[in-house]
Amino acid sequence: MAAEKLSPGMQQYVDIKKDYPDAFLLFRMGDFYELFYDDAVNAAQILEISLTSRNKNADNPIPMAGVPYHSAQQYIDVLVESGYKVAIAEQMEDPKHAVGVVKREVVQVITPGTVVDSSKPDAANNFLVALDWADGVYGLAYMDLVTGEFQVTSLKDFSLVCGEIRNLRAREVVLGYTLSEAEEQVLAGQMNLLLSPVKEPLDDVQLLGSDLLPIEYQTAGKLLAYVRQTQMRELSHLKKAHHYQIQDYLQMDYATKASLDLTENARTGKKHGSLYWLMDETKTAMGGRLLRTWIQQPLIDQKRIVRRQDVVRIFLDHFFERSDLTESLKGVYDIERLASRVSFGKTNPKDLLQLASTLSNVPQIKAILQGIGSPVLDELIGRLDEIPELAALISSAISPDAPHIITEGNIIRTGFDETLDKYRVVMRDGAGWIAAIEAKEREASGINNLKIDYNKKDGYYFHVTNSQLAHVPSHFFRKATLKNSERFGTEELARIEGEMLEARDKSANLEYEIFMRIREEVGKYIQRLQELAVALATVDVLQSFAVVAETQHLVCPVFTEERALTVEKGRHAVVEKVMGAQSYIPNSITLDPVTNIQLITGPNMSGKSTYMRQLAIIVIMAQMGSYVPAESASLPIFDAIFTRIGAADDLVSGQSTFMVEMMEANRAIRQASDRSLILFDELGRGTATYDGMALAQAIIEYIHDRTGAKTLFATHYHELTALEDSLKHLENVHVATLEQDGRVTFLHKIEQGPADKSYGIHVAKIAGLPDDLLYRADHILSQLESQERQTLAASPKSAGSQQVAEQISLFAEGAENPVLTELRNLNIYNMTPLEAMTVLAELQKKL
Repeated sequence: MAAEKLSPGMQQYVDIKKDYPDAFLLFRMGDFYELFYDDAVNAAQILEISLTSRNKNADNPIPMAGVPYHSAQQYIDVLVESGYKVAIAEQMEDPKHAVGVVKREVVQVITPGTVVDSSKPDAANNFLVALDWADGVYGLAYMDLVTGEFQVTSLKDFSLVCGEIRNLRAREVVLGYTLSEAEEQVLAGQMNLLLSPVKEPLDDVQLLGSDLLPIEYQTAGKLLAYVRQTQMRELSHLKKAHHYQIQDYLQMDYATKASLDLTENARTGKKHGSLYWLMDETKTAMGGRLLRTWIQQPLIDQKRIVRRQDVVRIFLDHFFERSDLTESLKGVYDIERLASRVSFGKTNPKDLLQLASTLSNVPQIKAILQGIGSPVLDELIGRLDEIPELAALISSAISPDAPHIITEGNIIRTGFDETLDKYRVVMRDGAGWIAAIEAKEREASGINNLKIDYNKKDGYYFHVTNSQLAHVPSHFFRKATLKNSERFGTEELARIEGEMLEARDKSANLEYEIFMRIREEVGKYIQRLQELAVALATVDVLQSFAVVAETQHLVCPVFTEERALTVEKGRHAVVEKVMGAQSYIPNSITLDPVTNIQLITGPNMSGKSTYMRQLAIIVIMAQMGSYVPAESASLPIFDAIFTRIGAADDLVSGQSTFMVEMMEANRAIRQASDRSLILFDELGRGTATYDGMALAQAIIEYIHDRTGAKTLFATHYHELTALEDSLKHLENVHVATLEQDGRVTFLHKIEQGPADKSYGIHVAKIAGLPDDLLYRADHILSQLESQERQTLAASPKSAGSQQVAEQISLFAEGAENPVLTELRNLNIYNMTPLEAMTVLAELQKKL
């Protein structure tokens, strides 16, 4: 539709929409937010709301859809959760006083990375990531607009960038440079991220500081620019950008965290069945968030780990004090989110009452910790800032029955403001004053039916019928004449009326002004509130560690400088909690200074994967500062954990199970150090038997000879157990089984030495395959095991008489192929991986 044919209101919409082409524009019109044109069509489908049209009788009616103002947040949440941006255009003046079109402006743009006011509050962080690149180095910054957390680092490899974005579970990336086609395919195509370009950084020395690298300063500045551009306000709760390195914590990529079910169960996507579920005995939302962070970022600094352990020990030793502490923490609200609401200008009276309630609990929490009397707690106690003046201000100012709405009064306590108290007295007593004046004048005038009425035009007035006009006192003055009566006023009535109307009109406005002054005062304490929030969250997580240690029978691990690892009767605490302690079989794990690799053999479903995950979970819990599920544990400090457990395709990127397997193996081999932990489960099974076995052996040898990482390697290739003879840092272990009367029982117990056979058919029986099928499989297995050698069987020729290459047959008999003879005579244990690959290539040519 041509611009000249649009109404002034629609022209205003079109003009605003030009500045926000990539966002749904919610255009405030009275009690609704309206959407028009393509926004209306698309939103109607996504939100499942009615699609109508404006100017229905026109040749080209404008599509229109709307959502009620009071319930708009739930619709905004749906759009943002679906990966869209939403621009909010508000009415900037009262329509009653507007001249022409009501002035409207966009006051905020809500995006997947900037959600702060969701109708579905969650303890998890929502990180907005920024990415930039210069001189071969990537800058990566991230921020949580709710908590104000602001971190920045630099990375040299794009795969590390992707790993960090995945670990942060970000949904939106602010881009400070032009992506290559391959990078865009990964970020937008495979990772499904919303990409928001920003060209110019915001130079904010106060928030960015001078200790950042140039690329970090630039990246953080662009993140700040985007936040200011979308939020359109100063955000006083944002913390100063803090430089970090991923090497500061125990490194784990996204695949490792997912395979270990750290913060959610990988199969269900739910909290239940995760390490977070096991460890979460926190009582505050802040503690829940901090616990997630500690799980995802275990420490590598032994002193910090031990400090946490010491607090857990103190809490374990003081049961009654810990119980009191737990009760006190239940009264602590999410003051990190409250601080952000103050900064965003969205605080309501209920928020401030929750803040006051939290502050009133701090002295009690502090007293409980002081009562324990341990110097271990001194640092925590010192960080518990009571802020008594703020608690006193809120308690004296805000009514305990205050509503959420800040414009309709009943917010401020009586006694806080003298003028407001006078207004309330007038409103409370005004009706009585009117009744008293009416009675007094009725008696004085002798007009028995004299009464006072009210309407908007004349205000309060005496109603006198024509038959009583002769008795009207002289101090009455006429206000209006009707057919059968007249309306009169008096100076006293006018005075009372003025006071009442003033009180009614000004009381709510005055309460609003007082509330805004209090909110502004609260804003001065944001930094102290954030520091208090961290301290309370830390206390909460550490008491949670103590509760879990007590209920799950955990022990305090010790750390050793030696490259040795000993776990006596270790348990996978999550599996144990799901199964029940009576059903779980503990296993000891020992890797002495000489032994780096355990080669684990045994059947499926026997517990190999659980055994490996058990060790990883114990390491993570230990380096979080938690106690661990074992009778005793002595561990080195690991710098990274790498896993390849389970089989999964990456369908989005078109990668097969085997490709994913090899990529994860590659990351481990290239990035691991001798201080790392590697867990490989059935590596090489995604390809042909000999390919897989060759790769598995080469990988084991590479880790053994070059990496030196502590490694658990589970395999079905029993042939690999012979490596114990040639690799001095490798030992064989297996999952024990019990065979009795033709029945096989998996004992879920790890014992020394290799497994002597497989139990694939037994597992198939457990899975419920038909008996006749299982009988046939057992018969074939017996035949295969009785054959002394394998022969090549001739393959049929194609229709075109072209000879097809022969392949190994498991069933045919005959003379052995000379290539097979040559392969059999190779001394592979004295060959390097490169030599082995060269010989294999030659044998393949001969075939």
